[in-house]
Amino acid sequence: MAKNVFGEDLITCSTTPMTGYYRNGCCETGEEDRGTHTVCAQMTEEFLVFTKSKGNDLSTPMPHYDFPGLKPGDFWCLCALRWLEAYREGRAPRVKLEATNEATLRLVPLELLIEHAFKPIS
Repeated sequence: MAKNVFGEDLITCSTTPMTGYYRNGCCETGEEDRGTHTVCAQMTEEFLVFTKSKGNDLSTPMPHYDFPGLKPGDFWCLCALRWLEAYREGRAPRVKLEATNEATLRLVPLELLIEHAFKPIS
């Protein structure tokens, strides 16, 4: 069982849209995941524009890949280094820590993730 950044069982990031390198809803990773898609983040318009400007368009639907395109509010398993790049440029989206894989900590300090923690509205 994969663990989150707190060493607990990894929870689901999103099933609508279906996310994860393995498209199982979780930010699991393995040897073949060269992008380290381990950060469960809530999309914002600002981040979607930012990542598109870097050559990774996450907002345009691609039906041939069964990809609906992301919109603000969606949760998605991001590449850890892309999230860190966005952080450094002041555009990092909020992170669902319980759904963010502990493998992220090899690339991103926990303090930065906590600083951008998603807090659901009660």
